[in-house]
Amino acid sequence: MPEVVVIQHIEREGPGLLAAAVADRGWPLRLCRAWAGDPLPAADLAEVIVVVLGGPMGVADLDDPAHPWLAPTVELLRRRLALGLPCLGICLGAQLLAHAAGGTVLPLEVGDPPRPHREVGFGAITFTATASEEPVLAGLARSELVLHWHGDRVVLPPGATLLGSSLACPEQFFRIGSRAYGLQFHAEVTAAMLERWIDEDADFVRSALGSQGAGRIRADARRWLAAATPAWHRLIVNLLEELVRPSSG
Repeated sequence: MPEVVVIQHIEREGPGLLAAAVADRGWPLRLCRAWAGDPLPAADLAEVIVVVLGGPMGVADLDDPAHPWLAPTVELLRRRLALGLPCLGICLGAQLLAHAAGGTVLPLEVGDPPRPHREVGFGAITFTATASEEPVLAGLARSELVLHWHGDRVVLPPGATLLGSSLACPEQFFRIGSRAYGLQFHAEVTAAMLERWIDEDADFVRSALGSQGAGRIRADARRWLAAATPAWHRLIVNLLEELVRPSSG
């Protein structure tokens, strides 16, 4: 029975639907509140799935003394990738995972000439593979509605496999090796979590969507969140199943 260790960077960004899926399977989950000083797990634990969640900091903050756990988290991911051990990164976690594998994280830009863009709120991603090619996509439509909350993008490291893109951000979902996945988008968010994000991250929402942004996200959540959640749950379950599958290489 694997243990799921969830590395958390800020209190409001918790495991949400991921925790529920882990509990449904009867697996233990350990929350590592890295910002509060909890020790990171050892890198070589083979019976552990390491999940790295999101947060408002970024790869550019690796040397910032305000976030002393970020650089050790990257080193943890780098060692686990080298050992072929399971990792899952969500939003910031995906960026740290890509960086650990040799990728690059850049500000997200759109348009010609390019201008900074913050992708926030509900929007579609389209998968770039089929379920027969990538079992983690089983039971999902070719495009699914997800929640975006970021202003950076990943330039994938050599050997990574792109699995999904949005119109604004090509690198929304990727695999590194056979046992590490990165999700730039959010599939773990519950209604209560989203409401807290809107309140506590209000400046980021305004910068992305303007003064009416909070109301727009709330309206979209009323319309779409309940309908989108089953696909999010299915993706999370698929990811857990793939991460516990023995390595193919």
